[in-house]
Amino acid sequence: MDLFIGNRNYSTWSLRIWVLMRHFDMPFTAHMLRLDGPDWKQKMCAATPGGMVPTLADGAIVLDESIAIIEYLAEKFPDRPVWPTDRGQRAEARMLAARVHAGFYALRENAPMNLRASLSGRVPHSLVQEDLEALERLLVPFLEKGAGPFLFGSFCAADAMYAPMAARVRTYGFEVSEPLAEYFSAIFALPAFAEWHADALKESWVVPRDDLDYPESSA
Repeated sequence: MDLFIGNRNYSTWSLRIWVLMRHFDMPFTAHMLRLDGPDWKQKMCAATPGGMVPTLADGAIVLDESIAIIEYLAEKFPDRPVWPTDRGQRAEARMLAARVHAGFYALRENAPMNLRASLSGRVPHSLVQEDLEALERLLVPFLEKGAGPFLFGSFCAADAMYAPMAARVRTYGFEVSEPLAEYFSAIFALPAFAEWHADALKESWVVPRDDLDYPESSA
């Protein structure tokens, strides 16, 4: 399988799929398509049918939508617990994945993922307060009733979907409850996430539209 991803420092959707596949030891070759530089969009369109990342290519099957990729992987590798084995928990995990897939626009717009940066205080809390409160209401009940450290005990696709939120909270220094802080720390400690994070720190490319420090650093 071939997985086309964007810059590790910024690409939230790429992070989700790469970490999931890496954690569950699924064989794949990663190809990075930069989200910056001359003609970057044209190059991405030339490499992937939809001009999007992540894109998973498995023979004649080509998928560029993250939930579809996750479901395909769950069926292709039924021996890996991509979703919880319990039917009820599996439904709840899919619900949580769908919620982050289609929501939290204030955090996504005002606090772009930037794993290299430390930008505490740069984003006014008022801009993201409702999303942070929604994260608390949504995730903490699962963390409190589960065995931890992840939403359903062991890492699954739902946790992969919330990995960029862990990165945003740390980068911008947003205050969250102790259960949520411990959960996000567990995501950072996951070997697959740690590997992605280490590679992101090595990148030198800057995507100005996703980097709140860019105007200062280029002045």
